[in-house]
Amino acid sequence: MKKAKRYIDELNTIDEHVKIEAKQCSDKIDKSVLETICSFSNEPELGGGTIIIGLQESEDNSNQYNVVGVTDSDKLQKDLATQCATMFNHPIRPLIEAENIEGKKVLVVEVQELDTKFKPLYFKDTGLPKGAWRRIGSTDHRCTEEDLHILFHESDDFDIAVVNGTDLDDIDENAVRAYRRLRSEVNTKAEELNYSDIDLLRSLNCIVKNKEGEWKLTNTGLIVFGKSMALRRELPAVRVDYIRVSGTEWLPDPHKRFDSIDMRGPLLLLVNRAFNAIADDLPRGFSLKPGNLQADRPLSIPEDALREAIVNSLIHQNFRIHQPIQIIRYSNRLEIINPGFSLKPAETLGEPGSRLRNPTISSIFHETQLAEAKGTGIGTMRRLMKDSKMMPPTFESNHIRNSFTTRILLHHFLSEKDLMWLTSLGTDKLDDAQKIALIFLREVGAIDNITYRQLSGVTTKEASRGLKSLANLNFVMVKGRGRQTYYTPSEKIKSIDANGGTSVANGGTSVANGGTSVANGGTSVANGGTSDNNIDLNINRMILPDNLTEKIRHFGQRVPKNVLEDTIVELCKFHPFSGDELAKILGRTESHIKNKIIPQLLASHRIEFIFPEMKNHPNQKYTAAG
Repeated sequence: MKKAKRYIDELNTIDEHVKIEAKQCSDKIDKSVLETICSFSNEPELGGGTIIIGLQESEDNSNQYNVVGVTDSDKLQKDLATQCATMFNHPIRPLIEAENIEGKKVLVVEVQELDTKFKPLYFKDTGLPKGAWRRIGSTDHRCTEEDLHILFHESDDFDIAVVNGTDLDDIDENAVRAYRRLRSEVNTKAEELNYSDIDLLRSLNCIVKNKEGEWKLTNTGLIVFGKSMALRRELPAVRVDYIRVSGTEWLPDPHKRFDSIDMRGPLLLLVNRAFNAIADDLPRGFSLKPGNLQADRPLSIPEDALREAIVNSLIHQNFRIHQPIQIIRYSNRLEIINPGFSLKPAETLGEPGSRLRNPTISSIFHETQLAEAKGTGIGTMRRLMKDSKMMPPTFESNHIRNSFTTRILLHHFLSEKDLMWLTSLGTDKLDDAQKIALIFLREVGAIDNITYRQLSGVTTKEASRGLKSLANLNFVMVKGRGRQTYYTPSEKIKSIDANGGTSVANGGTSVANGGTSVANGGTSVANGGTSDNNIDLNINRMILPDNLTEKIRHFGQRVPKNVLEDTIVELCKFHPFSGDELAKILGRTESHIKNKIIPQLLASHRIEFIFPEMKNHPNQKYTAAG
């Protein structure tokens, strides 16, 4: 079988592919081709990738690619080879071959990963960091400063940097005692237990002497052992916010205040504070074993799994981002969101081996066994949840938002109530992976390929087949296209409530409903209103400010891109809008706004998701950043 045919078949089987990219580019090389070449060349441990030029994505939401071919394959090959040799800081020599598919010419461009000594590859006219690109999942992303540390294979020196405004009075003695106790439980003969407190902190890279002979804390010393007052003074955003939300949906309403607890203190002590705050909210079981006088009251989820999730968020967060960790307690799940995307590719989460953002901090947690060693924490969480017959946790690494989300459903897998609900749907012919997906969908409201894989441990191809089968059987609705594909409950699912109450389709508290959401009708722009080519300045009976209204009324058929971007930011400052709504307001096509404008605004951090924990959320909208 020809290479191109094999790759096309794989793309048409899998909704998204980390190592294969389709491009149309029928008569000239688009810059996006070069960006993908840069991404494949840079991405660590990916091994490169393949670009097929001459494909067009179908417009019927089937996520299929059609062969459209290229007009002059010889010219395109020469142009691409020349640009690869001249536009980057190092010449790139991809293997370019032309093949006939369905009577049309396509180009197969195979790109090898660069040797580490040549990374990062970047566009010479742009420079670093923005001129370099990475392959994150199935998409290409501009590099940030943090990415450069990864591509240069340098460890981040943040955790050993000196905090000049500190001294030994900023050390919390309770945290030092806690370290000694935890370390002795692991190894009573550990050499450092015989050190004085100062020598102990020195050995852990927590304090150093400056030129004047004064002791100063490093970031590790301040974060792991520092007093709350010192942390508030030097690193005010380093804290954990525990937020209780009524229901299953985050509603960004300034008039409704959430129940929250803000926790700040040395990381070694913060683990237990966060754990206890969550545990106090969770239901407990009851067990009285024969011969025991005192009953056991186990948490509704495995305690070790919860502790591991908390520790992971603490030690892997990006402290350079001024943003606290959020632990959000919904009625049916916990979501732990820490600043900083995963340094490991999403496809390898849970596999042995770790990439440490804060190596000095992490080593302290590993030595005390507060954290699993060798990157096995996620695998341990999955095993513990499975052993307790709970739904496995899911993980989302968002490079654009620079965040990582751990999601734990407070739900026993395939309980009697679940089985009754599945039976009522007529799921006899579904496999276990599909049944798990339906239960997750009922609880959270949306699912994508990677979440399906995390829940069931299947391959990407098996997940795509399973999800497409659910769509064909009318259990799910397909939303988005290509790499942005996700799935929401069908009317069949929404009409049957798991608890026998109000169906999801008619409101309730499900994430997937939302009253006026695009997915469920109501006053949704997607289900009525003006056509794509007409400006609609009254979305859902919301009148825009006069200055914006006047500005948009004067838009012609062609609007400069920077004007369009500035207007979207202004709109999102006024109120959160979906991509569909923005297209209606501006009188542009949905595809142009969603595929050309919004991704750039997100990448430049001018707008942000209102549901950062799930970028493909069915009710997703955008608000101005900051």
